[in-house]
Amino acid sequence: MIELNPIAIVKNTRKLVKDDHWGDVVSTIELIPPMTEEALAGIESFSHIEVIFYFDQVQTDKIETGARHPRNNANWPLVGILAQRGKNRPNQIGTTICKLLDHSANTITVQGLDAVDGTPVLDIKPVMKEFLPQEEIRQPGWVGELMQNYW
Repeated sequence: MIELNPIAIVKNTRKLVKDDHWGDVVSTIELIPPMTEEALAGIESFSHIEVIFYFDQVQTDKIETGARHPRNNANWPLVGILAQRGKNRPNQIGTTICKLLDHSANTITVQGLDAVDGTPVLDIKPVMKEFLPQEEIRQPGWVGELMQNYW
């Protein structure tokens, strides 16, 4: 058994889960007890952070464990849920690298976080270029189509 507890909550204007147009979304991430503002000390030194969050609005009967067409689009290939970034994942965990705009006390402001208002945050990590891939990234063609309007 693994038990995770939220460390923060996302606050923004996106109330409904939608697949596209996340690039201009500005969110605040507010720490919740027992986390204190000390946990964010020095975060403003980074340009980007990685936010790990819980897709709490996904209904358990919608969880996928096998293969599906991304966004249920039959024009795209049937691929396993672990070969895509859909929200209907077995453990409902999402992760996004987003731009850090501001830090004040127990709150950070970010741009490009694809999580709706009220989403529980499980962890926050600074993005360090040494942890990013050092070689060229390869992906199938359908991903470019899918992501065309995402940001």
